Amino acid sequence: MAVDLFAGIPVSDYARALDWYERLFGTPPTYVASDTEAVWELAEHRSVAVEQRPEHAGHALHTVFVDDFDARVAGMAERGIEPTKRETYGNGVRKATYRDPEGNEIGFGGAPV
Repeated sequence: MAVDLFAGIPVSDYARALDWYERLFGTPPTYVASDTEAVWELAEHRSVAVEQRPEHAGHALHTVFVDDFDARVAGMAERGIEPTKRETYGNGVRKATYRDPEGNEIGFGGAPV
């Protein structure tokens, strides 16, 4: 079964969100869909979009699993983005949770060391 994903993150301050997510992902958006929407392709057919939708801002909740967890978390820290929470589950899976300025939550998970 093939799976494509397009996850949306609603924000009220598009310019501030664009800056924050560029630092989070370490790159400018893959493409800008409109004056109020930017998209990062995290992997083939798996994208995250930030869109100005003030009435829904602050309610997104996403987790992305990556194979370079330690390097990714370190890179975010170098760009001034720190997790609000770090967890290690009983099976050894690790998760770093980040909150954007609007309260949206995006976590990054990684396999045990």
